[in-house]
Amino acid sequence: MALSALDLFSVGIGPSSSHTVGPMRAAKLFADSLKGDGHLAATVRVQAELFGSLGATGRGHGSDKAVVLGLQGLEPETVDTSTADDQVAAAALNAELRIGGHHRVDFNWDEDVVLHRRKSLPAHPNGMTFRALDHTGAVVSERSFYSIGGGFVVDGDADAGDQVVADDTPLPYPFTTADQLLAICRRESMSISDVMLANELVWRSEAELREKLLGLWAVMRECVDNGCAAEGILPGGLKVRRRAPSLFRTLTADTGVTDPLRAMEWVNLFALAVNEENAAGGRIVTAPTNGAAGIVPAVLHYYVKFVPGADDDGVVRFLLAAAAVGILFKINASISGAEVGCQGEVGSACSMAAAGLCEVLGGIPEQVENAAEVGIEHNLGLTCDPVGGLVQIPCIERNAIASVKAINAARLALHGDGSHKVSLDKAIKTMRETGADMKTKYKETSRGGLAVNVIEC
Repeated sequence: MALSALDLFSVGIGPSSSHTVGPMRAAKLFADSLKGDGHLAATVRVQAELFGSLGATGRGHGSDKAVVLGLQGLEPETVDTSTADDQVAAAALNAELRIGGHHRVDFNWDEDVVLHRRKSLPAHPNGMTFRALDHTGAVVSERSFYSIGGGFVVDGDADAGDQVVADDTPLPYPFTTADQLLAICRRESMSISDVMLANELVWRSEAELREKLLGLWAVMRECVDNGCAAEGILPGGLKVRRRAPSLFRTLTADTGVTDPLRAMEWVNLFALAVNEENAAGGRIVTAPTNGAAGIVPAVLHYYVKFVPGADDDGVVRFLLAAAAVGILFKINASISGAEVGCQGEVGSACSMAAAGLCEVLGGIPEQVENAAEVGIEHNLGLTCDPVGGLVQIPCIERNAIASVKAINAARLALHGDGSHKVSLDKAIKTMRETGADMKTKYKETSRGGLAVNVIEC
């Protein structure tokens, strides 16, 4: 299985990659299949059922809205985030959907989008089933999908052990473990970003890759700018106030402050801005998920703002090295909070950001691997227990804390020679096993932890 950096980083819509982006993509796949299979003309009604974690926290994550948008032919990368809620409201009010953007079918919000809080499909906690009916009520098409984290979607007919649809593109430097990656670096005298670049060139030219990665960086910067400018209360009912705008005003006003920890407050700002935008359903970059989308951008902003000599070449190398680590998590464990808890989201993002920063600060491959290992080791066991099923508490602050942790991990690794007792491979294996042992109530179901111990008001 070959994965690209552009599989790990993609433009999407908040608040969740697995609960919003994935369902929207799955719904569009189903709508496209109706047309492709010749079933669209006979379809007069479409039903969607969300199971497991999607059913338990789908309202808070906007899964139901995402399904409606996807069925109407919209995609996370291009949907107008400013009108998305209005489009869903119009579908409910008018009692109709336009499948694929054109074909009209009847729509009843309460009956046609069903969230099962206690039922699951067999292969993954994030399962969903779509069903097209004709005028007699007979099923003309039915398909199930799984949203497995980071916006990745697999067909329900796939084997339960499959993580993504396999890409069998031969790579010049294939690796599935950190040990293999380091061996390639030593043998070829290459950095981790060099190895990733060589592999990426099988899909696209270096100029095209650079353009796409810098395009992602532009979306990250715009997301931070939007988060720093937006005022008010985040949607969802918890009445969480945006903090990024006031912090931004404070930091930009206090230009003469010599506090040695001022850089950390900027990093907090960058992460808060991204995750508040995500919580509000704004445009973000999955990195590798929405719930952890603030960490890589925050650390990348730290690099650009505070590291002398930072440039676009460094941004590209940062993202490539971070993606290499993200691929290891994707292949060998999970980046789905519903599957392994928040260690799979914030933990993997912290590890990725630590690796990316260590790379551009001049770390040798062994130090980069060490930074990544520190980033995940100290997030092991992190639960996913969002209050009210919303990606707000503790998710927003958690991104800020993990961003600072990633910077510390990179700097700590640079003071060593790369040798350490716990390898990244062992830490990833431990994360997977810890996730398997973790009780379901701590894995994005809002049935344990802070989700039940914090009074919603």
